[in-house]
Amino acid sequence: MKKFLDRLTPPQILTFGFLVIIATGTLLLMTPMAHQHGIRVSFIDALFTAVSATAITGLTTLNTANTWSYFGQIVILLMIEVGALGFMTFTVLLLTITRQKIDLKARLLMQDALNLRNLADVKVMLTYVFSLSAIIQVAGALLLSFDFIPRFGVGKGIYFSVAHSISAFGNAGFTFFAQPVSMFKNDAYVLIVWMLLILAGLLGFLVWRDLLSYGKHHRRLSLHTRLSLVTSGWLILFGFIGFMITERCLNHLTGVNLWDRILDTLFLSIVPRTAGFEVIPMSTISTGGLLILMVLMFIGGTPGSTSGGIKTTTLGILWLQSVATLRGQDHVNFRDRQISQKNVIKALMLAVVSIGFVLFATLILTQTETIPHGFGIEYITFEVIAAFSTAGFSLGLTPHLTVIGKIVIMFVMFIGRVGIYTVMFSVLNIHQQPMHHQYPTEEIMIG
Repeated sequence: MKKFLDRLTPPQILTFGFLVIIATGTLLLMTPMAHQHGIRVSFIDALFTAVSATAITGLTTLNTANTWSYFGQIVILLMIEVGALGFMTFTVLLLTITRQKIDLKARLLMQDALNLRNLADVKVMLTYVFSLSAIIQVAGALLLSFDFIPRFGVGKGIYFSVAHSISAFGNAGFTFFAQPVSMFKNDAYVLIVWMLLILAGLLGFLVWRDLLSYGKHHRRLSLHTRLSLVTSGWLILFGFIGFMITERCLNHLTGVNLWDRILDTLFLSIVPRTAGFEVIPMSTISTGGLLILMVLMFIGGTPGSTSGGIKTTTLGILWLQSVATLRGQDHVNFRDRQISQKNVIKALMLAVVSIGFVLFATLILTQTETIPHGFGIEYITFEVIAAFSTAGFSLGLTPHLTVIGKIVIMFVMFIGRVGIYTVMFSVLNIHQQPMHHQYPTEEIMIG
């Protein structure tokens, strides 16, 4: 095994590691003790659940509370935790605890997994990842317990508090209640706690480290942090205004006070960024609202976070490039810094490949799945984008997927979590091939 791992590149090891976690989770979920009494789960459904948990997506073919025992649910929570923080993070932690030397390859893997710029950041970042995630999840569970313990009792209240703190911070979208999560629709306290946990997860550890160290070691945020925060802020504002306009006539927004409407709308503008808590049922969302949801899901969160999608920095760079082009500028600038052309090309490639991948997966599902009366192509496209962005929202397709459909969605979820780049450089074995010559330049008509 060691010789086999030595031959693999860091992206290949990351991909292989996620596959091992999924395989282990599937075997555990197949055991009888993972099921509720009288429930039998097929291999494909256990595999689908394991992929969804490891990819921190939340799409399920089976009802979580009614299908899985407490053991099965704990297995799912462990996969969410490992999927959110990354298996290499736990591997390096184990090496640190056992006082074994962290070799260069392990550092390279951590650098690749957490999107770090240099190897010097690996050990410091590992401390941040574990300490910060532990503090946030414990604080989230404690805050949720003030509502859940009186509501569900001490035992279930504590369990639900811990489980949904993990799920919210990991942007996993799994819920463990027997009742629909829409029961919290107008519960301001729970919604605010969930929003804070979701935002903490989607901002990413690099951004949090920058924010927490601001003023201690330096008084300037990195360009990555500033672009991430600005783009995230604009996306939340875009979603909030958009949903206030498109959802003004829905039943869940009529007959409630202005505060509840603002809170529900704000939650709806944050949760699509890969969290997937369906507090407001998707069946009540208008066509315009579904379009906004798909845009927000496709963009996702910040690089190095627990979220999926093409990421906020990708959108930010492409937007800045578009503005610069419209102004006739040759360079892309942001906050007195110039963004390299390499970054711009990488962002453009990621966006184009992601769009092509989503369209291809949608095309396959149009041939294997049945679209119910009253729905159009959005019924399938919405599900594919939710899987790719690891958001976990559903219009109802996932529980009725065919075997081929389940395989396609699992593949989409896996790529959405591992990342397009990692898959291209590992599974497809694509390598950069720099050209040592240059052809004459010629203009092509555009538009």
